[in-house]
Amino acid sequence: MDYDPVKDKFGALVDGKYWPTRIFFALLHVFFLRAWYVRRALHSVLKPKIGSVRMLDAGTGFGQYAYWTAKNYKKVRVHAVDIKQIYLDRAKAFTEQAGMDTRITYSIDDLTKLSASGPYDLVLSVDVMEHIEEDEKVFRNFYKVLRAGGSVIINTPSDQGGSDVGSEGEASFIGEHVRDGYGVEEITGKLERAGFVVDDVSFAYGVFGSIAWKLSIKWPMLLLNRSFLFVLFLPFYYLFTLPASLILNAMDVSSKNDTGTGLTVVAHRP
Repeated sequence: MDYDPVKDKFGALVDGKYWPTRIFFALLHVFFLRAWYVRRALHSVLKPKIGSVRMLDAGTGFGQYAYWTAKNYKKVRVHAVDIKQIYLDRAKAFTEQAGMDTRITYSIDDLTKLSASGPYDLVLSVDVMEHIEEDEKVFRNFYKVLRAGGSVIINTPSDQGGSDVGSEGEASFIGEHVRDGYGVEEITGKLERAGFVVDDVSFAYGVFGSIAWKLSIKWPMLLLNRSFLFVLFLPFYYLFTLPASLILNAMDVSSKNDTGTGLTVVAHRP
């Protein structure tokens, strides 16, 4: 299934509209379990920091993490980059409407040829590395733009069924991914070869999160991929499934997952 076309249609629906975009961002943070883990990782890195912080949002997409971070951490200044100009245009327009254009800036950039100069205190990369073949080149670029002591947070599918790959060799649920997911040793080794020290690796989408994923994301996306008209049915669908999905997400985050289909990695440049 192609995930981006469905995602882009939702982005187009709220394009240029301030409150619909804010509501859309809030829904993304609620529905997508990875956002729960990313916010927790951001808090663990940003809370101890004193003084101003420069963050690179590497592959900002809709810009929801750039906005959330700048809104909740007044000491953070965010530079957000993406390879798609339409994403940047929409995110920039929303940032200006929100009155945060002095704290969040945007530019088009290719992470394999990163031109952002830094130095940054934090690099955030969410749902990006599974789309890039030359991942080690990207990790080296992250290392170059970070100051000593700076951190990188990476959220990506794992090789334990990431991208919703079936146990019997079923193809990836999301067709745009160049890899189904990372093993812990694989991503740790690649980051270490780039010069990083890995501080924490957490599995997301364990038993509870995987059920929530099917209820709140996979099945609706399959319907929307058939016809976007199914969007009219979604409010009724979520009326019954959302409470259970939220409980399952909360249980997943509060659990110590020994395995899972998602990874959140925190590392630093020594």
